[in-house]
Amino acid sequence: MPLFRTSAVVEQQIDEFLDQVAEGALVYRAGIEAYLAGDLEELAVRLATIDQLESKADILSKSVEAQLYSHSLIPDHRGDVLGLLETTDNVIDTAKSSLHQFSIECPVIPDEFRDGYRRLAAASAQAAEAVVVAARTFFRDPAAVKDHLFKVHHWEKDADKLSDGLKRRIFASGLELAHKTQLRYFAHNVEQLSDEAEAVADRLAIYAIKRNL
Repeated sequence: MPLFRTSAVVEQQIDEFLDQVAEGALVYRAGIEAYLAGDLEELAVRLATIDQLESKADILSKSVEAQLYSHSLIPDHRGDVLGLLETTDNVIDTAKSSLHQFSIECPVIPDEFRDGYRRLAAASAQAAEAVVVAARTFFRDPAAVKDHLFKVHHWEKDADKLSDGLKRRIFASGLELAHKTQLRYFAHNVEQLSDEAEAVADRLAIYAIKRNL
């Protein structure tokens, strides 16, 4: 990473941190698939895995912060890097929280809406995966970041469209209002992962411009 030529330790920790977030997106999608398939045992396995990934991501993020301050590394870019780590950490935090909500409330999802949730989870997870690629690029070649950010925005828009369509179908159904409201909440819950990914992408766009000045 050109930004950290003097610290291989920080470079490795940031790479490992991004690995946790990327894997968290994959585990999240698999967890939603397990829930929709009625496989609660597999959901429990995915929950345990994402808990471990999120915990390790937090440890790595704090370690990078300590390294940056204790060794006075990149003072001109320190705030940007820490802000990027914080918002990226929100991505895996959101995935973990969303999956736990499914485990806690166990919403009854009618067959006619299962594919909608499945497609929505896939789009949200792909937005998260795309923003990790963009973040890696920021550290190695900031000029190329914009070539990856459009993918994040594409999947976020796709998730937004899928969520809106799913909610409309839910409220046009003959379900009880309380059931509709719960299903609407879970559609928003899944979509939120893509929103967090877009928040990281927005920061990356600004940071990349600053690094190229």
